[in-house]
Amino acid sequence: MPRAKRGFKARRRRNRILKHASGFHSARSRLFAYAKEVVMKAWVYAYAHRKRKKRDFRRLWIARINAAARANGTTYSRLMHGLKNSKIALDRKVLSDIAIQDPNGFTQVVKASGATKPGGATA
Repeated sequence: MPRAKRGFKARRRRNRILKHASGFHSARSRLFAYAKEVVMKAWVYAYAHRKRKKRDFRRLWIARINAAARANGTTYSRLMHGLKNSKIALDRKVLSDIAIQDPNGFTQVVKASGATKPGGATA
């Protein structure tokens, strides 16, 4: 009886990994053993960076809101505190978008929040 070489199943398993490795350089896209390592690592990075993307966007929104808030004579923390006290429920993504698309509208939001520096000075 001839030995079982697991031809179809093994080839299908290997080709699945090699397909994911297409676009990688050199042996990383051609040799199964090497491709398997880099594909697994790529999947680990992809999983981690899906989580990371959420953090990165939040940081970007906060930076934009802070810049726009300072242009209106207040700070990010004072603005967010004022919005919470005024019961204005705008999330950071929306505030960031308003700050970029509609600076006058953002000024109105800042005024509605009552967030100004001590002494009432505005830019």
